[in-house]
Amino acid sequence: MMKRIIYSVIFSMLSFHAMAQLKIIGKVSDAKDNSPLPGVSIQVKGTTLATSADASGNYGIEVKGENDILIFSYTGYTTQEVKVGARKTINIQLTESSSGLNEVVVIGYGTVKKSDLTGAVVTVKGEQLMDKPVANISQALQGKVTGVEVSVNSTAPGAAAKVRIRGIGSINSNIDPLYVIDGVVGVDPNSVNPLDVASLEVLKDASSTAIYGSRGANGVIMITTKRGKKGDATISYENNMNISELSRHLPTLNSEQFVKVYNESFANGQKFDPLGAVWTPPVALNHANFPLLFDTNDKPIYDTNWEKETYKPAFSQSHQLNIQGGNEKSVYSLSLGYLDQNGLAPTSAFKRYSVKMTMDNDLKDWLKVGGNINLIRSSQRLVTDGNGSLNVPRAVTEEVPIVPVKYPDGTWAGNFDIAGLEGAPNPVHIANERYTINNNMQMLGNVYAVLHFTKDLDFKTDFGYNLSGQKNNFYSSLNLPHLSQDQGGVANINSYLNYYWQTENYLTWNKQINDKQRLTALLGVSFQRTGYERVRSETQSFIDDIFQWHYQQAGSVKSANESQDDQSSLASFYARLTYNIDEKYLFTATGRYDGSSRFGKNNKYAFFPSVGAAWRISQEDFLKDNKSISNLKIRASYGTSGNQEIGQGRSLAQIQPNTTVLNSAAQSTLLPSYIGNADLKWERSIQADGGLELGLFDDRINLTADYYNRVTKDLLLQTPIPWSAGQVNANVYKNVGSVRNSGIELSLNTVNVRNEDFEWSTTFLFTANKNKVLKLNDGNADIFPGPNFLGQNFVIRVGEPIGSFYGMTRLGTYSESESAEAAKHNLKPGDRKYIYNPDGSNYYSIIGQAYPKWTGNFSSNFKYKNWDFAFDIRVVQGVNTAANFKHSVEDRQTLSNSLATVLNAWTPTNQNTSVSQVRNYRFAQDSHFDTWWVEDGSFIRGQNFMLGYSLPAATVSKLHLSRLRVYASVQNLFLITKYTGYDPEVDTFNSGYGSNSAFSQNLDFFSNPRPRIWNLGLQVSF
Repeated sequence: MMKRIIYSVIFSMLSFHAMAQLKIIGKVSDAKDNSPLPGVSIQVKGTTLATSADASGNYGIEVKGENDILIFSYTGYTTQEVKVGARKTINIQLTESSSGLNEVVVIGYGTVKKSDLTGAVVTVKGEQLMDKPVANISQALQGKVTGVEVSVNSTAPGAAAKVRIRGIGSINSNIDPLYVIDGVVGVDPNSVNPLDVASLEVLKDASSTAIYGSRGANGVIMITTKRGKKGDATISYENNMNISELSRHLPTLNSEQFVKVYNESFANGQKFDPLGAVWTPPVALNHANFPLLFDTNDKPIYDTNWEKETYKPAFSQSHQLNIQGGNEKSVYSLSLGYLDQNGLAPTSAFKRYSVKMTMDNDLKDWLKVGGNINLIRSSQRLVTDGNGSLNVPRAVTEEVPIVPVKYPDGTWAGNFDIAGLEGAPNPVHIANERYTINNNMQMLGNVYAVLHFTKDLDFKTDFGYNLSGQKNNFYSSLNLPHLSQDQGGVANINSYLNYYWQTENYLTWNKQINDKQRLTALLGVSFQRTGYERVRSETQSFIDDIFQWHYQQAGSVKSANESQDDQSSLASFYARLTYNIDEKYLFTATGRYDGSSRFGKNNKYAFFPSVGAAWRISQEDFLKDNKSISNLKIRASYGTSGNQEIGQGRSLAQIQPNTTVLNSAAQSTLLPSYIGNADLKWERSIQADGGLELGLFDDRINLTADYYNRVTKDLLLQTPIPWSAGQVNANVYKNVGSVRNSGIELSLNTVNVRNEDFEWSTTFLFTANKNKVLKLNDGNADIFPGPNFLGQNFVIRVGEPIGSFYGMTRLGTYSESESAEAAKHNLKPGDRKYIYNPDGSNYYSIIGQAYPKWTGNFSSNFKYKNWDFAFDIRVVQGVNTAANFKHSVEDRQTLSNSLATVLNAWTPTNQNTSVSQVRNYRFAQDSHFDTWWVEDGSFIRGQNFMLGYSLPAATVSKLHLSRLRVYASVQNLFLITKYTGYDPEVDTFNSGYGSNSAFSQNLDFFSNPRPRIWNLGLQVSF
């Protein structure tokens, strides 16, 4: 009996031991890209048994039995619980938490947990930013963040987008955000490969931007690029190939319609000629005069569709290779990128080569050093130059359809073949023989050292640099009539050398005072220097096109030889204090003292302070265990930031050197150029912000709401001075006027369904901004900032928003019964009808707004097993776009081709129309910027639709890979708008980065059409 008891006890112990030794192994990876997640915590529920995943995401843990439950948890990811069951291998994919309260957010000169933020800061991860193939970061940002309006105004390959944060607060200063890339301040983000981005933070309120003081008024965008990771080396490769195609059309007259309208226009000349003469074309359009263009029946031989001949489908591709790895002491990364982007316009293209390397080393327990270097080489071929010139998009619409691209003998055809027409070359001819090649070589990076004085106190010193050399080569052939034929060809070269360096030195003290109080203090000093050199030369009159800009001395006329250099510097002292009480009450105080060489001797320095506070109500005892509310925080901030972006020397009196001819010889001259202003100082933006963050049902629903009110004072305004002052520039910069931007921002993220096989999440973004000019010059007189196209297009008026269109009101056309009324204005029936002042003069008023009342973005993501599908729809409402191109192709018959809308022109049987009667251009009614041109520019766009498939983990593992995903997507799938041009989101007058283009947005004078882009992509990791 005793033996049985002993055996039973031993057997039970062995059985228990066997259960305790049941081992589960597996791998933990990111559900989004299958990449391994090192450090994930794995715990047996209800016990102290726990382990963590290694550097490759692998783990092993002992459990008691099949009923045990494993808990997988990781910062920034949703915790998963899995029952063991009969499995011995359990592979888990974790999904990023929709709120990510513990995720680390990059702010100025440091990082902070998202839950500890007191300011309006939004993070966009690299994979979220690059969910569609684009050439630059500014385009990728569109539709990603509330309060950030991104306008992709140009579709030329490599072209940047406009980014505006919380409206426009300046008139004559730069209004772009400040970009900080890996700590280097003021970098053009569009020169950097966007596939290198790890995360992007948008700092919107004063609490977050004041640390950048005099440069933070337009918001700050922090960009952090990818760096090394601890563990075995990982290699990833991404490839994208796409086809661009024309998605919308601008109908013009075909050959039969053109000939009909052309002849009618001359026939109507008698009506509008005060002398009543009979008008006929200079040369009749028939076979006798144009045997190459008309058959023996006087019918056009050609019916050229210039859209189809010019805008051909274009192939583009990109390749990106990333290598990351390291050990406990040192981590490294290397990335190689190549982009080859081609545009719809023939020969237009953009190529970029990039190499980026990073290294971070813990040399000692008390010393860490590292750095990165980013080399970028790009080349952009532009074939659309000079707004208003006879460029490619204008020629597409104006070229007459009765001429071909080339005649059978291979010679180029064009309007110049027909007497009396505006003699432009055809667009294919222009694209091949008139172009600019913008070559850029850039080196960007920094080196740093961090000294750990104590466990609480660190000192970081950083040296950042941005060096770039740009050479822009332009050539226009000696065979292009009305463009460069008369000059015998034109070649010019613009060369720029730009440099920037900074040194940042700051102490950071992180002190855990006790269990409930934590303090972080920052104190630093910064020095920055910016400079550039420019050289320009131009030559004309070549004997052959072969030399071009390669050999300028082949031209016999030297028409330009210029040089210029400039530099500016900034010295700054800054501090920040954050205080956390029991993870509930959060306080931030920031201050920066800047001194700039750009301002007058009486105002070299300025101080920019801010304060912010937040209350995490969900951490209070009465909500801490609430099953519905998982996060509730309210925050508020108030502070000041500045704007110094007006260029160097505006506070100083200046002279302008030049040459003139005296006694038949060239003589040097010096002219008083600019009067200067010793009292010139910064613009100041004073901003208040209030925000709410709400998470429901374990953060399955997340709502963020913000209200802001920003007043920009002491506007840097170009104030007119009398010409009698004797200055070349009849204006001087002064600090006058103020502008207010106020608005609301809403962001709603929801996880609608989440289970083992299927997940569905959605994001809604909504932004409404109200802009108002509060004060201008003495007397608050209107300012007309330009551009001017047949009169003023914009007005700046107190009480009205910046971007107000200014023009006449078109009522239609005069009918025959209104001939007496028309005669009062020296007009006739068939002429355009406007509102006039009581004295008969033209009446002008605000007729539209170039910036939207509100914008929205709706995106949704679906995942079913190994399939994923996502779409993104953008909505822009309450905005106008000015179709200035109507002047050239609706009001100028007999000079070029016209829009098909002239088929609805006034006739005795069609008098209810806004298009005037066609006539010989000699008797055309004066065109005015008016309400017929300023159209409703609201739209709904299908931004991006993407379908992807990831190979199962088991299959990928057999291939010795960690991830393999293929996807297909389409951009600009549809556009719903009333606008009659190619696209309502446009700026053909000024679309460049680094300039104030507030007064050119939504002016359309022959834009390149926006393509629809079909993509195929591959993502591989191992």
